[in-house]
Amino acid sequence: MGILFVKNMVCSRCIMVVQNELEKLGFEFTNIKLGEVTLTRELNLDERNSLEAVLIPLGFEVIDDKKSRIIEKIKNIIIDLVHHQDNDVKNNLSDILGEKLNHDYNYLSNLFSEVEGTTIEKYFIAQKIEKIKELLVYDELSLSEIAIRLNYSSVAYLSNQFKKVTGLTPSHFKQIREEKRKPLDKV
Repeated sequence: MGILFVKNMVCSRCIMVVQNELEKLGFEFTNIKLGEVTLTRELNLDERNSLEAVLIPLGFEVIDDKKSRIIEKIKNIIIDLVHHQDNDVKNNLSDILGEKLNHDYNYLSNLFSEVEGTTIEKYFIAQKIEKIKELLVYDELSLSEIAIRLNYSSVAYLSNQFKKVTGLTPSHFKQIREEKRKPLDKV
């Protein structure tokens, strides 16, 4: 059994694209999730090169080194928390990451900052802001409901953070409705 870590595989469509390419190449896998593929066997060098040759033009990359894999796991956990779960979780992000990755949060935080040039917290906030933008554009939830869904302590706190990051208030953003959203892998 082999595990591949794939950079930029951050959404269900990404998973479908990678899955399709694996199937086209005849590689069998038992599980595929954000950033990670569990193959039924290890790939040899030629097979790995063939896979990389089809994934790279699609914006994906197979990750080899341990530090990059940890960074990608951190990003995928945050993306999953913000974009793919109803945030009933009241645990601290540091506790969640430490528990899921079996590393001390200080180590994860320092590694992330060193490699990405930003903090885990800023990355987490950026993902939350993108989710707020998405929910504002869909116009199905009130700002209060969005605040609750994303575990903000108040609408005022959400609004202040949104304005600090985007330069716009949520209501102004909602009015202009321009293409202000970024793809998750560009945040």
